[in-house]
Amino acid sequence: MKFVYSDLLTCPLDHHALQLDADCLRCADGHAFDIARQGYVNLLGAADKRSRDPGDGKEMVAARRDFLNDGHYQPVADKLANLVKPQVNTDSTIVDAGCGEGYYLEQLETQIESSSHCKPTIIGFDISKWAVQAATRRLAATWLVASNRNIPLAANSADCLLSLFGFPVFNSFRSVLKEGGTLLMVDAGPQHLIELRKVIYPEVRRSDSTMLQQACAAGFLEGETSTLQFQTDPLSQLQIHQLLSMTPHLFRATREGKERATRLDHFPVTVDIVFQRLHKGGNT
Repeated sequence: MKFVYSDLLTCPLDHHALQLDADCLRCADGHAFDIARQGYVNLLGAADKRSRDPGDGKEMVAARRDFLNDGHYQPVADKLANLVKPQVNTDSTIVDAGCGEGYYLEQLETQIESSSHCKPTIIGFDISKWAVQAATRRLAATWLVASNRNIPLAANSADCLLSLFGFPVFNSFRSVLKEGGTLLMVDAGPQHLIELRKVIYPEVRRSDSTMLQQACAAGFLEGETSTLQFQTDPLSQLQIHQLLSMTPHLFRATREGKERATRLDHFPVTVDIVFQRLHKGGNT
């Protein structure tokens, strides 16, 4: 898919504006970044990497893509769209920080166009090149390999920033958002996948999130919180494997717990999601 250029892009090395120059992006200092044939640009600096191949691997991305494509989390996508649609128009810029393989942005764009017939600027980035490559096949958007710690976008450029089941860096998010802009965080609630967690862990423990406190400490103003809870249709062994592969539980569970999960079949699970809206406040 052809790369969609945005004049909001900045160089990850010196933060100067990036201009489109044939098949690459180039800043005034001469730093150049090639546009991949799939339709994205890798703007992940060496200092932003913790491994040679950071982020979700190819198999994990494929598992998440297939699970989401089967519609198991469609109510999550619908709720997200209902929260975002009232505040966007054709002049708006929506940024998905940690976009994965693009499922939620694809759903969001489709629902915005069908309800309001507007087409906002959409930018998605992820630290995983495999995720971004998969995302380019979903919709035409500005796709980047980049890190939350060093977002290659101009300051005060985004109207709405999404952080879906990700690892937010609130100072970076605040810098990118316009004054009064919205940060929408979507995370697991206390009962999320409770049936699966009871299988893979000897004891299910609840730990309260400190994300809201961190966001407010970084200068965000707390907005409304809403929740969504539903039960999936019975999941097959393959779908349970896909679901486990797209969660942190794949790495946290013991070997014995994961073996027990492989024997599950025709197994529904609870989806429990928290939607937290925050706004960029004034200087702190």
